Amino acid sequence: MNNLFSRFTHWYFSKDALSYWLVLLMDCLIVVGTSFFVHAMVTSAASTLANFGPLLLTFCAYLIFYLIGFKLRYTYSGVLRYSSFVDLMRLWTATVIAIVMIFIVRHTTSIDHYLTPLTWNELLATCVMSTLIMCFVRIMTKYFYDVYFVEASVQRVFIYGVKEGGVALAKSIQAQESKYEVTGFVSDVESDAHHLLMGVKIYANDEKLVSRMRQKNATVLMVSPLKSDAIRNNQQMADALAEAGIKILMYNQQEWDGKSDLRYTHLKEVDVEDLLPRNQIDVDLDAISNVLKGKSILITGAAGSIGSEIVRQVSEFGPSQLVLVDQAETPLHDIRLMMARKFPNIPAETVTASIHHKIHMEMLFEKYKPEYVFHAAAYKHVPMMEDNPGEAVANNIDGTRIMADLSVKYGVKKFVMVSTDKAVNPTNVMGCSKRICEMYCQSLDKEIKEGKVEGCTEFVTTRFGNVLGSNGSVIPLFKEQLKAGGPLTVTHPDIIRYFMLIPEACKLVLQAGTMGHGGEIFVFDMGKPVRIADLAKRIILLSGATNVEIKYTGLRDGEKLYEELLNKEENTKPSSHPKIKLASVRELGYAEVCSQINKLVEITKDGYDDMAIVKQMKVLVPEFKSKHSKYEILDKEDESQA
Repeated sequence: MNNLFSRFTHWYFSKDALSYWLVLLMDCLIVVGTSFFVHAMVTSAASTLANFGPLLLTFCAYLIFYLIGFKLRYTYSGVLRYSSFVDLMRLWTATVIAIVMIFIVRHTTSIDHYLTPLTWNELLATCVMSTLIMCFVRIMTKYFYDVYFVEASVQRVFIYGVKEGGVALAKSIQAQESKYEVTGFVSDVESDAHHLLMGVKIYANDEKLVSRMRQKNATVLMVSPLKSDAIRNNQQMADALAEAGIKILMYNQQEWDGKSDLRYTHLKEVDVEDLLPRNQIDVDLDAISNVLKGKSILITGAAGSIGSEIVRQVSEFGPSQLVLVDQAETPLHDIRLMMARKFPNIPAETVTASIHHKIHMEMLFEKYKPEYVFHAAAYKHVPMMEDNPGEAVANNIDGTRIMADLSVKYGVKKFVMVSTDKAVNPTNVMGCSKRICEMYCQSLDKEIKEGKVEGCTEFVTTRFGNVLGSNGSVIPLFKEQLKAGGPLTVTHPDIIRYFMLIPEACKLVLQAGTMGHGGEIFVFDMGKPVRIADLAKRIILLSGATNVEIKYTGLRDGEKLYEELLNKEENTKPSSHPKIKLASVRELGYAEVCSQINKLVEITKDGYDDMAIVKQMKVLVPEFKSKHSKYEILDKEDESQA
């Protein structure tokens, strides 16, 4: 018998839903069966059996009124195992409609002459009892479904946050048919612990949290948007959860206004980027819009990680036209398609070209007359530029000089250059090339302000560290290595880097570009540095893998253990934005910078003599000391001569 019941429940609950005809038939049988039972109680079982035929005709006649009520309230259209309070209320209103109709018909017609007479007490008792039985069937069906099927697949969750965000998540789970069950809340306030919220216990966020979640069989922690920064800045908590195999779900948008609807379906399983320590970055969107709206804007490196995001963000402010330059054909074509799809009303010219082709660049300035230039084009990979210093000079340095000079010639209002933390105390060719770009832009701006060069262009430099998920960066590399089964390669166990999200970095670039008056080097607050080895461990933990190793490969050419955002001789001053600092740097005269760059360019024209190129770079940037590189010999020569 038990086996038969188990087979039946499996058959029913494995179906999408019973046919509504079967649900309707079941309700009809309940009404008729209850009518016989009530009549037997009022009279006797013997009398009921003796008059079975006439009674069946009478009960079926009254059933018609119930059918009308069922039809009006659609009681049979729901899925029994998903029955809710609303479905039960529909049943009650349907039977009330039926009994009211019976009352009207009995008092306005002679229906009782053709049917077996029934008392009002009998009719009302039948109505109440049949409704209770139909409700009971639905409740028990839902109960057995929850016990036999949902109980095994439901995921028990804790919610981190006991204020608006956490409560909204819990309400969302309760209101919808969810695979989740809230079994606890987590609070950073110890006094909240052991209290109840929405009938569920609140637990303190302490070293016992993981063990408490295990006791409750909770396998998921949902993080309220108001607690996103808290978990990012508590790496110990994040690592403990990951090691215990507990999934962390966070809001998939960077902001929540605290008012709009928040549902658990808005959450996504965290990636390693989501857990890096950082705080929300706010910028003055109105100020940026006032500057960029209706303007002609040229963006170099428009297909790169930073450049493409600048394109997207600038487009939101409604420029009159965009000129997008990059030498990478396929990624630039992707940007072209994106602009046509998302911003069809903004004229966007995509130009496949190198920035150090002066004739081509001048044609663009002459034709489109940009008012703002965002210069993000650069060769950025350290090992590649160690092997090809001539290209670093041609593209990064001479290309920047060409773009800067053309901006002055054609009356560009502002030139915003994207630099890097590797420009501070550079230990590699790439970082040194960017430092020279900074020096040229800053000295040219000073020359304009002093009236020695005719022009109106203001030059602003923005300097920041690594951006998460950029092309060729460490996190995408780790993910590819993880897919291949490992190992994850780290150059040194102590190497650390600063990280920032691409959208965040670009927001600050736009903010710095609008607030700068020319000659500034803005340094972004990158938050806390992250140890790359810890990053690799966290990626492995979040993946759930147990047999992936980390392999240390040794520092690459030109690589240093940590990046500096400021030179030792530099200092910073606050700006109007808390995340942007103003650097005070060593300045060189425009004439000297031009002279040294001319020598660099001439060396590259005569042939790519790597040693000669790097030696000249060190003259212009004496703090450039090569690390783990063949160019270290040049520093030793300088020391011996000194």
